[in-house]
Amino acid sequence: MPKYVIEREIPGAGKLTAQELKGIAQKSCGVLSKMGPQIQWLQSYVTDDKVYCVYIAPNAKMVRDHAQQGGFPANRVSAVAAIIDPITAE
Repeated sequence: MPKYVIEREIPGAGKLTAQELKGIAQKSCGVLSKMGPQIQWLQSYVTDDKVYCVYIAPNAKMVRDHAQQGGFPANRVSAVAAIIDPITAE
């Protein structure tokens, strides 16, 4: 199944409280449960003004549908072509 990185422009994201982040996560999970098991949220990285999310889904359209249903921005949806880490260098 393809993996995607979603870039979400959210001004002030890094200043969101733990409670606010919990609410966002709950909203996302609620939408995902309605969409079915084909789409999965793996994790997200919160920076000052953006959130980068990693999803597994059959296609980018499903990722965008999730964003629309949840009311989240999806400024860029990029398919992961490869994954590398320090072991790749060995």
